[in-house]
Amino acid sequence: MEHETLGEEVLEHAEVAMPQLDVSIYPNLIFWLVVSLLLLYLLLSRVALPRIARALEERSDAITSELEQAALLKKRAEDAELAYNAALAKAREAAQAIAAETKAEIGKELSVLTAKSNAEIAARAAESEGRIREIQDSAAQSVEEVAKATTADIIELFLPGGADKGAVTRAIAARLKG
Repeated sequence: MEHETLGEEVLEHAEVAMPQLDVSIYPNLIFWLVVSLLLLYLLLSRVALPRIARALEERSDAITSELEQAALLKKRAEDAELAYNAALAKAREAAQAIAAETKAEIGKELSVLTAKSNAEIAARAAESEGRIREIQDSAAQSVEEVAKATTADIIELFLPGGADKGAVTRAIAARLKG
């Protein structure tokens, strides 16, 4: 047999279209709301929130540790930079000292070589001046001999047999002296 629906039941359900607004079930709804909230509170306070707190604390500790390590590394880097700058300054001073010393040594060697070269040049100049004087003396002597011979020949041409060699020599010597 088929189950028949009575009109009263349908009417009853039709009058209460929204069960939330039925005041007669409020105590039951409130009870389950309170139970649900208490269970949610207990679950959050005993399980979830301690895990979240631990995770936040670990993260905070890790961040603090990393900040301390970063500060330590920064300090080491600054110390290393200061040591590097000091070593660099010392190396520059040493390089400048070596350059000055080398320059002084080169200057000394250059002075010695210059003095030696000047002495050689002076010796060669004196030797050259001696040769020049010899050449000048020789040339003057040659000029005097040529002048004597030429004068004697000219006199011999104009006055045959009238050339006095002593007088010609004296005249030439007087003329060459000025």
